[in-house]
Amino acid sequence: MDHPDHRVEFQLSPGDIQAVRFGISPGHELAHAVRVLRRPAQHPLQWGWLRAVRDRLPKASFGLLATVIGDDGYLPDFVTAAPHWDLTPEAELEALRVADLDAMRVDLGKMIVRSSGSRQTALRDMREHPVRARRLIADAWSEVWDAVLAPVWPQLDRLLRADIAVRARTIASDGIAGMAGGLHPNVSWGESTVRVRLRRHSEQVDCRGGGLVLAPSVMSSWGCMVITEPPAQPTLFYPARGVTAGWARDHAEITGSLGALLGPARAGILLAAGTARTTSQVAADAGLAVSTASHHLTVLRDAGLIASERDGARMLHLRTPLGEAMVGAVL
Repeated sequence: MDHPDHRVEFQLSPGDIQAVRFGISPGHELAHAVRVLRRPAQHPLQWGWLRAVRDRLPKASFGLLATVIGDDGYLPDFVTAAPHWDLTPEAELEALRVADLDAMRVDLGKMIVRSSGSRQTALRDMREHPVRARRLIADAWSEVWDAVLAPVWPQLDRLLRADIAVRARTIASDGIAGMAGGLHPNVSWGESTVRVRLRRHSEQVDCRGGGLVLAPSVMSSWGCMVITEPPAQPTLFYPARGVTAGWARDHAEITGSLGALLGPARAGILLAAGTARTTSQVAADAGLAVSTASHHLTVLRDAGLIASERDGARMLHLRTPLGEAMVGAVL
């Protein structure tokens, strides 16, 4: 039963406060994509994405993931890796393929007591044969990812990073407490504690000097979730800002929108600047002469959208928080 007074409190020492950091989790997005596909009526912000992917859903693999993940509530920890800034879908899948079997059996046990009927029977079989279950779950993860999230991962990834860029700027102007208080109406900060109101769970978590990971999410845009149990890193998932029903527009549409403002060449350079690249790489990716690419980078840098930093003999170019926010606003 839901209870209005349930909350998780992350207790932060001075060392923890210094270790508050942001991360992203492709696995978290996939797990909640499964839940969205199971209950689409409850997630109107995902309807644009749903229309694009529902006809290519691999039914057997989706059914297996849906059995493991469930429709609501507790999410097995082994399905997702610890969020961090440069976590890729490939790295998260590899972590799942070598997930600790004992921890996996514990997580499956938690799901068993939360289920019934044929689903409970299937989960019991997975717990009794964890090596086979891990392989099948990882294969299903890969197939469902390729079908429903891989095509839109560039858009989704930009939204997540744009949110983080805005939060980082808020820390610079308002401090960590000001940033944390603006994550979501159910999140507050006070007396070195981050409090999260939840529907079904209460707990006090001593972060023990390891800090707290804050992870934005596009697919779980309805509210907050937490990871609290060792050895997992204490983590708070919160809805990314700026998510609308049109977030899954394809790359050409996004480039066109930015192109109307910046011109097509600069729009393409800005969209691709989520990872640091040299001037020569920018030119090659955009199909431009190096001198032309250098000119466009100068214009973007002067506008505060690109930062350029020397790395030995190379100059590397990367979107600034303002550039992230602009891309996120277009999305």
